[in-house]
Amino acid sequence: QLQLVESGGGLVQSGESLRLSCAAADGSSLDDYGLGWFRQAPGKEREGVACIATSGGYTYYGDSVKGRFTISRDNSKNTFYLQMNNLEPEDTAVYYCAARRVTSTMCGFFYRMDYWGNGALVTVSS
Repeated sequence: QLQLVESGGGLVQSGESLRLSCAAADGSSLDDYGLGWFRQAPGKEREGVACIATSGGYTYYGDSVKGRFTISRDNSKNTFYLQMNNLEPEDTAVYYCAARRVTSTMCGFFYRMDYWGNGALVTVSS
């Protein structure tokens, strides 16, 4: 059972940046997993933010973050990241990392994730 742990959340001002990280709690390899980030703001449904294919060569972004957020993976560190630039108050949410064991060159698995982190709170003040 893969357990994921997020880190890097916090409080920032509008326009600033944050980087979230996600790794397997026991240091397991994520090489065979498609990976993604989701978020849920108070009173709203969970939203898919970004996805990266198993191969790492394909990424997908939700419209609200396109051009500001970047997802990446470092298989040598068994960790993946969400770099968030030019943050806006509307980005305030709990961010969850997620994974699905799948061989993929695209992000068709994005909404069928099997493993989830516990969430990291990101708060953006205006």
